[in-house]
Amino acid sequence: MSYFRDIRQALVQSHANNIIDDEEFVLLYDLNTSNNLDYPYWNYQPFDLDRLTAKECWSEFRFRKDDIYDLQNIFRIPDEVHTYNRMKIDGVEALCIFLHKFAYTCRYSDMIPRFARAVPELSVISNHVLDHLYSNFNIKLTSFAQAWLRPHCLEQFCETIHSKGAALDNCFRFVDGTVRPICRPETNQRVVYNGHKKIHSLKFQSVVTPNGLIANLYGPVEGRRHDSGMLADSNLLTQLGIFALNTNGDNLCIYGDPAYPLRVSLQAPFRNPVLTPQQKAFNKSMSKVNQIYEQLLLLSARCTEAPLFSFISSRRTSNSVSSATTIPEALARYDSCFLNFPIKG
Repeated sequence: MSYFRDIRQALVQSHANNIIDDEEFVLLYDLNTSNNLDYPYWNYQPFDLDRLTAKECWSEFRFRKDDIYDLQNIFRIPDEVHTYNRMKIDGVEALCIFLHKFAYTCRYSDMIPRFARAVPELSVISNHVLDHLYSNFNIKLTSFAQAWLRPHCLEQFCETIHSKGAALDNCFRFVDGTVRPICRPETNQRVVYNGHKKIHSLKFQSVVTPNGLIANLYGPVEGRRHDSGMLADSNLLTQLGIFALNTNGDNLCIYGDPAYPLRVSLQAPFRNPVLTPQQKAFNKSMSKVNQIYEQLLLLSARCTEAPLFSFISSRRTSNSVSSATTIPEALARYDSCFLNFPIKG
């Protein structure tokens, strides 16, 4: 594989040997100059996972050293990865590049000392692994036909939510729209502008269960879209009608904020101008439990002692979980909200 740097060196030698004249040298040298900064990645040692300590692996990849090899097998990443531009790379190194990128907010140039590769290579490899994971495992976030979402598991979810004070005894998860800020684009700014948050953004729709896992994820869509519009496009209600059943075949439901319509499989707060005491108590009980599980979802990004995959949310302010909260303190605070049963069902 030829690099711009090698071509430029060859041009310098050709010019010194009078193979090309001054005009040809200037033209060819300019054509073979990369738009990226020329970081001296060749001065670093090639990546070797065996040289890293267990603490380095946990700090940089958020996985234990031995688990990375298991993760390669689980993700079905081959021993030698071939990218679209015919670049070959060791499968473990490709996985580590992906994990390093998503472990914490960083630029590809920050990863050069660890992997001794140029910025374009790191970008291609990371995106290749991301595409591989999405192509092979997107069903885990788009379909309810999962072993851990069987009727007996859904009943456990309902019992847990109801035991925390929720008025509904057949609600097994919560749905909400998530706004993710982006840089202001040069074109189509109005399409991605969210008037409620006053930012340019993309939106996602997530369904969270009491064990802290995301059972369904839809998006991204443009930031100006309403939550009810995402609900219609995601086909979520159709899936709920098929899979949201208990062991007796009765319908179960999910709970959302007032932006969502009222359906058999989707419940929302009372929205009357004047609410009765019973309706107020219902709204308060469901809102309280909903907030608990929203906080659980934010723990990994907000805890500063050992932030887990903070690339997903690099903002360090939160009204629900203090930025100074450590993982042991946070888990002790919300320990009663977790369910301890196997994911595989």
